[in-house]
Amino acid sequence: MTASNRIVLSSDHAAIQLRQTIAGHIAARGWVAVDIGPTTPESTPYPKHGEAAAQLVASGDCRFGIILCGTGQGIMMAANKIKGIRCGVCGDTFSARMIRQHNDANMLSIGVRVVGEGLALDIVDEFLTAQFEGGRHATRVEMIGALEE
Repeated sequence: MTASNRIVLSSDHAAIQLRQTIAGHIAARGWVAVDIGPTTPESTPYPKHGEAAAQLVASGDCRFGIILCGTGQGIMMAANKIKGIRCGVCGDTFSARMIRQHNDANMLSIGVRVVGEGLALDIVDEFLTAQFEGGRHATRVEMIGALEE
């Protein structure tokens, strides 16, 4: 098993069901789902789950990360605090494709209270099939990375 086919998934308590559905969805497409999120409905803070998933991506243990909370915003903000992480919240397939093609995003955040299951799975598919275009976008991604130093 290599990091190139591993995707870490995490969420807060609000998104357990959708996270588990996404884990099965990506596994059916040949990815290894590394689900580190909670399994019980007790309230749990999204920052710790965003950070934990981001650490696995930043370390190279997982190629991508998919994180979820109510809006997708808070958990994304936590993940983006980790050096090397480029995570975007997506509520549509176009944005999911573009954050990979233009921003070389390595994490995707989804709001469980914003999108339904069918759209969430389509967003995941767009994110995972899009390829970074490089070129002028690589210079901009390097500029983002320089902000971390």
